[in-house]
Amino acid sequence: MSPSGDAGVARVGTQSVLVVLFDGVQPLDVAGPVDVFSVAARFTGSVDTPPYVIRTASVGGEAVRAAGGLRLVPDLDLADAEDPDLLLVPGGPGVGDVDERLVAWLRERAPRVRRVMSVCTGAYLLAEAGLLDGRRATTHWESCDYLASRFPRVEVDPVPIFVRDGPISTSAGVTAGVDLAIALVEEDFGRAVAHEIARLLVVYLRRPGNQAQFSVQLSAQVARSDPLREVQYWAAANPASDLSVPALAGRAGLSPRQFARAFTEQVGTTPGRYVDLLRLETAQRLLTDTRDGVTRIARACGYGTPEAMRLAFLRELDVSPTEYRRTFGKPSTPHSAP
Repeated sequence: MSPSGDAGVARVGTQSVLVVLFDGVQPLDVAGPVDVFSVAARFTGSVDTPPYVIRTASVGGEAVRAAGGLRLVPDLDLADAEDPDLLLVPGGPGVGDVDERLVAWLRERAPRVRRVMSVCTGAYLLAEAGLLDGRRATTHWESCDYLASRFPRVEVDPVPIFVRDGPISTSAGVTAGVDLAIALVEEDFGRAVAHEIARLLVVYLRRPGNQAQFSVQLSAQVARSDPLREVQYWAAANPASDLSVPALAGRAGLSPRQFARAFTEQVGTTPGRYVDLLRLETAQRLLTDTRDGVTRIARACGYGTPEAMRLAFLRELDVSPTEYRRTFGKPSTPHSAP
């Protein structure tokens, strides 16, 4: 399906969604995507034909105790479930101790399903069933090494928030399942519907699947010393300012040489690289969340010129700012002048 489309125009008929439940499932892995699919009905303009019909199932149809103690009562026994259009396999601390009948059911039935998605460590269950052999996949960053070592036939990519490989999609930790669900809704019903769902749920619209699981503020270490830590915070709030090593060193009360050495040691990356990624991330956000012109965004992020920003995007993302906005931005409306 084309990812673009007009609001209120359904691209496909009603899709059946089956959510697998088990003891120790992570509640947000279930609730996040389910909310995305359930609220889609508000924006497809099809009252009599819901876009998604969602059912939950467990081995034996038994109620399960989710992580944190929440009790979930499924709609039916897995053995009685018909093949859905979309199978959702959540994760949680219980994945390491699931009933073998659940894995056997996945091994037998999932290959017949048009689309399969996992959230977080739900990828373990797909891998255990052999469904990820020879495929690229991801999971929560903390669990990627284990998944790769436990299932060497799976090509584990620890960076993106979700990965789509043929009919099977895997997503990173917890809230990344919402990003993947929105991407699937966009595939079914168009960008405008996905945009309205994101607005309603107050989530970042359409984080691209290849976006890193961490922002630069999360992936970089927070400096131990107060002066360096304050410099980090100040730089993030003032990307258009002079963020050269001498300028940042002056704010920290250190010589440029002392600052560069201490920053690299405590933050885990050089000041220059940190600033490059900080400005790029800010530009990505402004391109997707605002309608400001490229020239204005380049200045706001400290690039100075659109050409400098374009070169940074090509170097890091292999797309131009205009292409990035066209792919990941808000539904098309006239952009403001530079």
